[in-house]
Amino acid sequence: MTLDDALRALRAQIEPGRADGMRAYHKQTREVLGISNPALNDLAKTWRQTFDVETRVSLAKALWETDIFEARIVAAKLLTQARLRPDETAWDLICAWVPDFDSWAIADHACMAGQRRLTANPDRLDTVESWTTSDHLWTRRAALVITLPWTKQNNPKPAELDARDRILQWAAGYVEDQDWFIQKSVAWWLRDLSKHDETRVRNFLELHGDRMKPFAAKEAAKYLA
Repeated sequence: MTLDDALRALRAQIEPGRADGMRAYHKQTREVLGISNPALNDLAKTWRQTFDVETRVSLAKALWETDIFEARIVAAKLLTQARLRPDETAWDLICAWVPDFDSWAIADHACMAGQRRLTANPDRLDTVESWTTSDHLWTRRAALVITLPWTKQNNPKPAELDARDRILQWAAGYVEDQDWFIQKSVAWWLRDLSKHDETRVRNFLELHGDRMKPFAAKEAAKYLA
């Protein structure tokens, strides 16, 4: 499939009148076509089932470079799959996208693809750790969003607990950052972790909660008894 073919398939899913609302909600200055998320899911599923990994990575790269809102989201969805062999080029492409992040919707879809690649190879956390000191706030935020799988294990193995503690150290380094999106990412990580590891969240909030913005501390503690 060529990029032109993919764009024609995307444009066939446009819902008249939808683009303006999406553009306002997502605060986009780039082109927004007006396509629903279920329609993007259906397209991505079809393409994942049709094309090999090499073709999908190439198409994802081309779609991303159009800078169209839905094209970037479907590019990420093309690579959102637990089993992807080989996956090195997909991981490299996702990492290459991170400096381009400028809105939560695009960033979060790309991070969902990255989550699968991280859990497939946790050694890649070394790369993610380098993001935590970036001058680009969306790169710093991505370090927590892409590592959310480590909040979800019910019976974590020792290596998973080590990773959990490592990422909590990153979050601790973020509490002085007063940017709303950074505070929100810390709260999100802690809130999800509290469903599976209440003790670590309580300890974190005891040590660092008074330096978080009130909304973030409150959200982090949402599911604590």
